[in-house]
Amino acid sequence: MSEEAFNPCISCGACCSKFRVSFYWGEADDAPGGYVPAHLTEKVTPFLRAMAGTHPIPLRCVALQGEIGQSVNCSIYSHRPSPCREFSVWLEDGRPNRACTTVRAKIGLPELPAIHPAASDAERRAG
Repeated sequence: MSEEAFNPCISCGACCSKFRVSFYWGEADDAPGGYVPAHLTEKVTPFLRAMAGTHPIPLRCVALQGEIGQSVNCSIYSHRPSPCREFSVWLEDGRPNRACTTVRAKIGLPELPAIHPAASDAERRAG
């Protein structure tokens, strides 16, 4: 299986340029047990932070590197916030996530094909 087939996110990055990435402030590394680099975040409310570049108007996450729609990566992948960890390209039944399909279309990329529902969790959760 090619790397692109396993993880279509590495040639996309649309969600990192179209969604606000907000999360509980305690995920930031200036809180006890936090892991998201606080200097890359912005305060949204007393309890929420967002990745810089995604608030108030989603434009491009500061941690996204590369060219959207071509080749991208997350500079804080192992320390990314929960919305990024939990966003699944495919649904449990193997169909593409509609949110993913919508933002891919906005940058001119086609919808991803459905995958077999018995595929491994790693194949269903590209990212």
